[in-house]
Amino acid sequence: MTLEEKINHLRTTSMEEARAESNAIIDSYRDALEKVFEDHKIEAKRQMQTRIKAETVNARQQKNQAMARAQLDLKRRQGRIQQELKDKIFEEAYALVNDYMKTAEYDDFLLRCIHNAIVFANGEEMTIYLNPSDEEKRSSLEDATGIHLTISAEDFTGGIRAVIRSRNILIDHSFKTALRNEYDKFLFSGGDSIV
Repeated sequence: MTLEEKINHLRTTSMEEARAESNAIIDSYRDALEKVFEDHKIEAKRQMQTRIKAETVNARQQKNQAMARAQLDLKRRQGRIQQELKDKIFEEAYALVNDYMKTAEYDDFLLRCIHNAIVFANGEEMTIYLNPSDEEKRSSLEDATGIHLTISAEDFTGGIRAVIRSRNILIDHSFKTALRNEYDKFLFSGGDSIV
C-alpha cells in the first residue's frame, strides 16, 4: 500500500467514523428532543384537561348563581304580586263589610253580639261600645237590649266591643279586628296542582 492509498484509507475510515459518531450524536439529540416534546405534549394535555375541568366547574357555578338570582327575583316578584292581590282582596272585603253594615242583617248581628256579651258577663258590670258609624242605631239597640251603649272614640269598622273591667276581659266582635286577623292569616295556596 502506498502512502497515498494509506492516507486515503485513513481519510475514508476517519470520515466514516466521524459520520457514524455525528449520526449517533444527532440521533441521540433527536431522541432527547422527541422525549422532551412528548413530555411537553403530555404536560400541555394535562394542563388543558385541568383548565377544562376548572372552567367547567366555574361555568356550572356561574349557571347556578344565575339560576339562584333568577329564582330569588321570581320569588320577590311573586311575593309583590301576591301582596298586591291580597291588598286588593281585602279592599274588596272592606267594601263588602261597609255594604253589609247598611243592611237589616247587620242590625240583627249587633243585637246578637250585645246579647252574647250580656250572657257572658253574667250580671257583672260591663261597657259595650258601638262603632261611631253606628251612632244612629244606638237608641233602637238600647231599647231592644235594655242596656246602655257607649259610642267608641275609635273607629273599629263596625261590630261591637265590650269590656268587663272586673275580669280584665275584652270581647271584640269588631270587623276591624276580624279583618286584620284574616289578613294576617291569609296565604295564597297554590302550586302545580292549581289549574
